[in-house]
Amino acid sequence: MRLRHVTIDCADPYEVATFWSRLTGWPISGIDQPGDDEVLVEAPDAVPGLLFVRVPEPRSAKNRVHLDWKPDGRSRDEEVERAVSLGATIHEDHRGPEDRGWVTLRDPEGNEFCIERQ
Repeated sequence: MRLRHVTIDCADPYEVATFWSRLTGWPISGIDQPGDDEVLVEAPDAVPGLLFVRVPEPRSAKNRVHLDWKPDGRSRDEEVERAVSLGATIHEDHRGPEDRGWVTLRDPEGNEFCIERQ
């Protein structure tokens, strides 16, 4: 077996997928439209895509699983600033001396993810 998608429950799949598409640089599937119940952000090569699926209930607790991202071409701090400019919020800041640590952020619907150092 191989991992095909990472699926994230949300209230507005297209809106959340748009955030993630801008953050990753990966495209939204050409067949997906605003208002769809499922929206796929297509990853390159053998990387699993991000599938956003509409659910009726709101998020009620901390994520049990989250994505850890490593910057590619930018520093961790630059990626954090970029994520915030796209609509993320900083949840917990674990940056330490000598460029150690990570930052936990939330996407526009509150799903947590981390940006680590390079």
